[in-house]
Amino acid sequence: MPGEISRRTALRLGAIGAVGGAALAVGSRQGAGAAATIRSGRKGAGPGHAAAGQRAPADAAADRIVASVRRPWFPPRYFPVTSFGAAGDGSTLDTEAFARAIAACNRAGGGHVVVPSGGTFLTGAIHLLSNVDLNVERGATIAFSQDPNDYLPVVWTRWQGIELMNYSPFIYCFGQRNVAVTGAGTLDGQADDSHWWNWKNLETADFDALETMADDDVPVQRRVFGAGHHLPPQMIQPYRSDTVLLQGVTVVNSPFWHLNPNLCANVTVEGLSISSSGPNTDGCDPESCDGVVVRDVTYDTGDDCMAIKSGRDADGRRVNVPCQNVVIEDCDFADGHGGITVGSEMTGGVRNVYARDLRMNSANLEAGHRVKSNTLRGGYVVNTNVYRVGAGTIGGPLLEIQGNYDGQTGDFPPDLTGITLADWTVGTCAGLWSIVGASASDPVGTATLRDIAVTTSTAGNSAQYISDLVVENVTVGGTPVTA
Repeated sequence: MPGEISRRTALRLGAIGAVGGAALAVGSRQGAGAAATIRSGRKGAGPGHAAAGQRAPADAAADRIVASVRRPWFPPRYFPVTSFGAAGDGSTLDTEAFARAIAACNRAGGGHVVVPSGGTFLTGAIHLLSNVDLNVERGATIAFSQDPNDYLPVVWTRWQGIELMNYSPFIYCFGQRNVAVTGAGTLDGQADDSHWWNWKNLETADFDALETMADDDVPVQRRVFGAGHHLPPQMIQPYRSDTVLLQGVTVVNSPFWHLNPNLCANVTVEGLSISSSGPNTDGCDPESCDGVVVRDVTYDTGDDCMAIKSGRDADGRRVNVPCQNVVIEDCDFADGHGGITVGSEMTGGVRNVYARDLRMNSANLEAGHRVKSNTLRGGYVVNTNVYRVGAGTIGGPLLEIQGNYDGQTGDFPPDLTGITLADWTVGTCAGLWSIVGASASDPVGTATLRDIAVTTSTAGNSAQYISDLVVENVTVGGTPVTA
């Protein structure tokens, strides 16, 4: 049986609390100097990292966001799940033990629910409560049940940008404050071609029904799916919650999107490794959130790596909350449909995105910065900045803007403008830009590529329906490229 919490674990979790307290002080908007201190732990210099003193104009705005995002703090109280009946033997379902430990931690005023090293804890849905840190120790695995019934009853959630009642995400909270998932252990969704991922071929009828309900303004409480339906849950979804930390864990084999903070404020995601090859296994999808910092995350996914979202179509217009003030820094991108992606569920709008000091390297990475929308989505994408990027290979263009994504049409042309790539060093890519606006009457506004050096590009560049394409100091094989 796994051991109880060690003194070393107690000291480390105490340090997490201390970091959280320091970050709360920084959150009082002390300015860029404080934010720069937080960022001083970056990885060493190399491609995608500016030399000392080389700061982009976007850095000041990004630093202000970093400084403003509150981090949670937890008192030094410890609740090992093994003390609440968890077996950790990989076969006994420990769902109730997790629930008891979380409830006790919350009643006591908060602390750390510890998943001890040495065990594999099989469980269904885990629902976090305010002031609870779920800490998964190194050498511990939470293995999520492959039985869909273990994620019932249904909860209020969002699926591809539409609110509904569905299977619970594997780790979920609704309307909570000061919550975290931390540690150096593993969260294994156990999705595979026979569990969850095979629903990809079965989900169309359910999603069509959900879209019709949203178009007809059926109340969310009556959009009930779950048992007998095939809309798979996310791995981690804090919903309408404030001050959220996801830190350190390895997350693998999600049924659907891995991380999907939704309608949250003050979200920090750092030090995670995310890996799945299944369909729709996006890495990190903040949706309709305000104040998000994502740093030091490694992505290797079956869909978009980082995807910023804000609702879909009629339901996105009903909720009408943007995703804004997002900083992504010091991350690594391997396989995926896009590195830094916006959309396609972006009806509520996306603005003020700063992605900096990134590394990309995969022939299966289909774009560096990708923006997806259409005239059914509507909404806007304004002021996205992806800069100081070092890339070995990108399997598609550096910038892809699709104003006609998926061929869907409607009466809500999107506003796509202020999209900037700067300071990229790239070995091989398949084109520098591929841009298609919604139409001649609804073009992309301004897109800028600046200070980009590419050794080899295996495809041409294309642009249709764009008002202003700015290309400055861009070279391929040393030869200047113009718009």
